[in-house]
Amino acid sequence: MLAAVLGAVVLGAVLQRTSGMGTGLVVSPTFVLLIGPVAGVVLTNITTVVSALALTVVMRADIDWARFLRIAPTIILGSIPAALLVRAADAGWLEVVIGAALLIALAPMALAWQLPDLGRAAAPVAGLTGGFLNTAVGVGGPAVLVYAQATSWPQRAFAATLQPIFLTMGLVSLLTKTVTGAAAGGLPGWPLVVAAVAAVPVGVLVGGRVARHVPATTARRVAVAVVVLGATATLVRGILAVT
Repeated sequence: MLAAVLGAVVLGAVLQRTSGMGTGLVVSPTFVLLIGPVAGVVLTNITTVVSALALTVVMRADIDWARFLRIAPTIILGSIPAALLVRAADAGWLEVVIGAALLIALAPMALAWQLPDLGRAAAPVAGLTGGFLNTAVGVGGPAVLVYAQATSWPQRAFAATLQPIFLTMGLVSLLTKTVTGAAAGGLPGWPLVVAAVAAVPVGVLVGGRVARHVPATTARRVAVAVVVLGATATLVRGILAVT
């Protein structure tokens, strides 16, 4: 299990350094399959906070703080109902929700949908949707990606600005789960937490080298392929558990 956790975090951090997202996409379905829906998403939230903090420092010169401030305020509004959902649902149904939500959220990325220009009004919706998804399933990036595509956000600034957005989503998710009691009885073991946190800087360092040679679109496709496999497995396991 420790080897799987280390591998998932390193791969996710490499993809996130290369394309702007990847840590949550890769580790969420992996952790959910390994240790369950509640503990898996909590460990995902912890891991994404650490990776986003490190990458915020590394990529700080390209962060668009104006866009960040348009998205961030509504994150908590989406996080609260998601935490209540996590607290109320049993493990089987929660795996069904996680698997289905991941697959639906990834549809715009996987299918390369062309979206209309939605302007600044889309930013609060991206924050609301991303906050909900990040708290419920550990992956808020697709909601922000849809916003980026709809507003023609340049890749360099988008990838950098995602980092403080992910940091905010992760902290808010952990806070709302703690306050609502959604994480009670489902916390990951400390060895797994230490392993996940320790693997982040390795992935960031390797990702810095990979980013010089691998296009962001290629890294994003790899992340989508990994999460589709994991989300499908989670969905199937959840369906089998509730039937």
